[in-house]
Amino acid sequence: MAKKTPTRKSSSADNTDAKDTFNVSAHALVPKHEICAQSEKSEVLARYGVQPNQMPRISAHDPAIRHLSCKQGDLIKITRVSETAGTSVFYRIVSSE
Repeated sequence: MAKKTPTRKSSSADNTDAKDTFNVSAHALVPKHEICAQSEKSEVLARYGVQPNQMPRISAHDPAIRHLSCKQGDLIKITRVSETAGTSVFYRIVSSE
C-alpha cells in the first residue's frame, strides 16, 4: 500500500497571481517603455526605411510592457539611460509570441 504524503492546505494568499503582485516596470534597472502614436510609428518606419515585420520584436507578454495594455503591431519606444552612453532610444514591434 502506498504511503500518503500530507498535502498543504492553500490559503487565499496562495491564490494570488505572482504576475499581478510585482510591477517590474517600477524597478530602477528596467528602462522606460511607452507605446508610440500611429503618427510616430509611421515616422520611425519611414526614417529607418523598414516594414513592421523587419523591426525587432517584443512579446505582448513581456513583463516590462504588460502594464501598457498594448496589442500586436504596436510600436514600443524603449528609452535607456546610461552613465557612459547617455540616453539611447530603441524601438520594438509587439508580437503575439
